[in-house]
Amino acid sequence: MHSLTRNDFQAGAAATGQDDISSNELRVLRDLLQLLPAGVTVQDEQGQFILVNEAAASQLQLAASATQPPPVDERHAANLDLLRSGRPVVLEEVLSCGASKYVFLTAHRPVQIAGRNLLISASTDISEQKAFEDQLFRSAYYDELTSLPTRRVIEHRVNGLIRDDSQSHFALAFLDVDNFKHINDYYGHAIGDALLVELSKRLGLALRDTDILSRISGDEFLLLLNPISGNDEVAEFIHVMQERLKAPFFIEESEIFASTSIGVSLYPVHGRSYEALRQNADIAMYRVKNNGKGSIAFFDNSMEREALARMKIEQSLRLAILEKRFCCAFQAKVDIRTQEVKGIEALVRLRDDEGVIQAPGTFIDLAVELGLIDELTFLVLAEIVKSIDLINDTFGPTATISINVAAKQAGNLEFMRRFARAIEETGFPKRFMIEVTEDAFVTRTHFQDEILPILRGIGVGISIDDFGIGYSSLSALADITADEIKIDRSFITDIHQRPRSQGILRAIESLSEALGMTVIAEGIESYEELTYLQAATKIRYAQGYYFAKPIFLEDLRPATPVASESRASMSARPAQEGRQSYSRASGFRR
Repeated sequence: MHSLTRNDFQAGAAATGQDDISSNELRVLRDLLQLLPAGVTVQDEQGQFILVNEAAASQLQLAASATQPPPVDERHAANLDLLRSGRPVVLEEVLSCGASKYVFLTAHRPVQIAGRNLLISASTDISEQKAFEDQLFRSAYYDELTSLPTRRVIEHRVNGLIRDDSQSHFALAFLDVDNFKHINDYYGHAIGDALLVELSKRLGLALRDTDILSRISGDEFLLLLNPISGNDEVAEFIHVMQERLKAPFFIEESEIFASTSIGVSLYPVHGRSYEALRQNADIAMYRVKNNGKGSIAFFDNSMEREALARMKIEQSLRLAILEKRFCCAFQAKVDIRTQEVKGIEALVRLRDDEGVIQAPGTFIDLAVELGLIDELTFLVLAEIVKSIDLINDTFGPTATISINVAAKQAGNLEFMRRFARAIEETGFPKRFMIEVTEDAFVTRTHFQDEILPILRGIGVGISIDDFGIGYSSLSALADITADEIKIDRSFITDIHQRPRSQGILRAIESLSEALGMTVIAEGIESYEELTYLQAATKIRYAQGYYFAKPIFLEDLRPATPVASESRASMSARPAQEGRQSYSRASGFRR
């Protein structure tokens, strides 16, 4: 290894009109050069190094040990070309050493010193900076969990295809994982995340280089299929994809089944912009969700009309909450042997823009989906508190008051704490019964361990609503701590004619009795159903239109207790909505 001589430096200094450099100054310059953090080298016209400082020596040694370095003769030839060109240039070089990657930014400058053509190179290690830039790039363009491209990538690609006239047909599919919230709640978020990773791998199998699978949110994916020949090709590919998902996922000793609902839009027939295609694929996916999940639907114009109607309901719902255009109706829980009112269930109703009463089936699920259900539940509680005197006059001061809480709310510790405080502040918390579906107990939302003690602490009762139609089993019932269990009406309808339902009813009744839970039969609508329960079971309490339909607050009047009507007279005329229903309810003994 050579170095520039004192005469070379002095000649260079003379050429610039400077005084001779002393030996001491020259030593200082050399020492400074060696201590520079940047790697500095000087090469002559033959490519030989005549000066290398310590940082450069380390970099050259690293390059020699790199697993994939540029060939030596190639680097040598490149440097000679730079020297002959006479033009300065800045280059970036990547060196891979095992699992480590190093990036150097090198400035090359050809110069003439003492009549000699030399190449001065200064190289800086920018590995950390590049790693940070790569991290920023990946976070912007790739999903951290699944490593799939983000929404931004697929949007950019679709827009590029639309601008390119040579690309005439492609498909955009919107995929949503079915029941993912239940999977997340039951198995936990860690397993839920692991499922998304494994599911994305299966979804990505057999994709062409021109196709893109993107994760755009929690359990939602977008799939670009490009190019396509028509609907049949897309349908066949997605059918194979869905078949691939039918095999169970084994994650941390859990066997999990997953499916996806898929909506598809085609370019250009279903839209000529990314946003239109994505929105129409989303609309088609919701059609699949509403029709039973786990299949595929192509967008059509009728779906757009449905989406507009849904949007209208959503806007109406938001406005109704803002304007508090909700009202409560109350349905009695009746002792079927004495006709006494044991309690009432508060049922929320919506008055639309035209003042028409809407049943909860049209808006409750949407309220949960939009995150409006919490506010709606507090509105119901406020209505009860405001009307408590009228409720007491109608149903009696000891009747329990049941409020429904969605499974999503039941698993939300923050909401349930606020709701429990609001109930306690009414001054009569022991009157209340919280009705939750069995999902709240069998999913891992910690309802029983963390939330139930809060409610117990203020004296609130717990009721399991719609038992028998969810993820229940009789063995699961043994682990549930509740005060009452409401048997879903699907088991009660025509119970006198259905031996299998009778056997299930007896089993639930026996186990509930052993566990100290009161059984409520939901949906009694006929005299035959009532008489069967009275004659063949020990069930004491029931709800249903046979006794009375839900009664609105404006239809309540202070009641004078009267003797209960005979069962025969009750069966002789159907219950009516409104004041006629109230007259039936006021016939119950309090």
